[in-house]
Amino acid sequence: MKIKWLSIVEKLDYAFQPIIHSHSGKIFAVEALIRNVEKIPNLEQIHDLFDLAYKEDYLYQLDLLLRDKAIEKFAQIDIENLQLFYNLDNRIIHTKNYSKGNTKKILSKYNFDKNVICYELSERGTLIEQNALVEMIKTYKNSDYCIAIDDFGVGVSGLKLLYFSQANIIKIDRFFIDSIDSDSKKRLFCSSIINMAHIMGMKVVAEGVETLNEFYTCKNIGADFIQGYFVQKPTIKVQELKHIYKDIVKNLINEKRADDATPIEQEFIQDIIPLNIKSSLHSLFLYFKDYRHNNFVPIVDDYDNFMGVIYEVDIKQISYSQYGLSLAQNKSYNSKISKYVKPVISVESSWGIDKALEIFNHDPNSSGIFITKANKYAGFIDLRSLLQLSHKRNLEIAENQNPLTRLPGNKQIELFIYKSLKNREKYTSHILYFDFDNFKPFNDHYGFRQGDRAILLFSELLQKKYPNDSFVAHIGGDDFFIGIKNSYIEKVYDITNEALCEFKESAKNLYKEEDKQNGYIEGKDRFGEERVFKLLSCSCAIIEISSNSKKSNFDHTLNIMKKYSKDLEVPICASF
Repeated sequence: MKIKWLSIVEKLDYAFQPIIHSHSGKIFAVEALIRNVEKIPNLEQIHDLFDLAYKEDYLYQLDLLLRDKAIEKFAQIDIENLQLFYNLDNRIIHTKNYSKGNTKKILSKYNFDKNVICYELSERGTLIEQNALVEMIKTYKNSDYCIAIDDFGVGVSGLKLLYFSQANIIKIDRFFIDSIDSDSKKRLFCSSIINMAHIMGMKVVAEGVETLNEFYTCKNIGADFIQGYFVQKPTIKVQELKHIYKDIVKNLINEKRADDATPIEQEFIQDIIPLNIKSSLHSLFLYFKDYRHNNFVPIVDDYDNFMGVIYEVDIKQISYSQYGLSLAQNKSYNSKISKYVKPVISVESSWGIDKALEIFNHDPNSSGIFITKANKYAGFIDLRSLLQLSHKRNLEIAENQNPLTRLPGNKQIELFIYKSLKNREKYTSHILYFDFDNFKPFNDHYGFRQGDRAILLFSELLQKKYPNDSFVAHIGGDDFFIGIKNSYIEKVYDITNEALCEFKESAKNLYKEEDKQNGYIEGKDRFGEERVFKLLSCSCAIIEISSNSKKSNFDHTLNIMKKYSKDLEVPICASF
């Protein structure tokens, strides 16, 4: 039996696929992927290999042989601070040959520490594999190994698994990443999962990213890491792996704008000195003795990656006991500080103030949030500083909002147009300008309070009618603006037509019954002449911005269309 499986493993090889930091393009880890299964007689896919081993009760022994093979090849990669993602079959925990401590032996053989490996456990699979998943996570977490849940979102466990597991990382399945840039439901799903994961102290990998727009979308909704063909296909040649992917960096630079995310100012970030995960219990006691004002200590690994925190209250029982300090100084007493480490809220500094405050608001009992830069510990923002940041940010937002509708104003509108024109090669945008018809005579006749009601009615209608990811803004007075990314002109036109028809009908209720029945009011025009004015309605000009658009034509085209739309039976004018 052993000779048979040794022969099989000999024919297999490993390819590595990089997992990169979404905001820097630097490599974070590689996933080990088995190759050459087709060279084994009667086997076609990787799952066939493990199913055969499980059937012959050799699954765990096979996995140990493969671990050794993967780690041996991983050792040939000449990149520092790199982690290996290794896939485990969940069923191995139920095999009779399963035993603890074997990974540590293999890692020691190649001079690696435990923190170099991250076990991927799949949510996908049979009922046996599903039942073993939580048990596997618990077992390897108790042994201080990094755990990643693979294929997240496609198994039966779903959110329950996210809630109960103590995984370090989740990998969102390719199904949800495919065309995420043009699928609002996928964006909403993934954004929600990412936010929940971050609140629970987990990092997120978007796997299977294949296009530039998928990459931008995953980064912008908060994915910490990116994996997929867009970065690099799996490669058997380790020398093809890179410390930093310059094409990714170039794309990040091209997309970056000063106003994309309001940066977190350094003055609000406290530089609380961290402690290494390998430190002794005695060092932990001394830390709290030296830093009496701290009630927690940030914990990092050898590469300054943020691991979590240890709270002083959790070790007080030991440190204050009669023999606690003496016991901690005794080298023969092997107590790891890792068992006291707890996950906490952390955000990447590149996410900016708004994202930081959003995540913090999901956990109001927290004393603050920790800041990381490319997963490395960068400091702490306490509750007082967060309140100051929140107040300051609210003032900034208020200054750029319309005071009546509370919608974004001209500064944000200009920014949206600028980005749309700048990125027209990457994605299609639609710019919508709305202008009321006969608003001035209505406002003069019924007064400004009723005029404000008409404006608020239209504001609420726009926010209800258009997709949640639309940018709805108020230019001022009776002029409104909507910006939509990655949609189709036909769909935008149909929604707009519905919105304008609904407003025309709803606005009738703002008139007296007599005027409503007549279908008009009498008043003076801009020249002081008495005339008849139709009831309130609205017209709209739609401009599609795509790779075919020219910046120089934008203002001229918009002015022509705004005038032209007023004369149409269906008051919508579209240019594409």
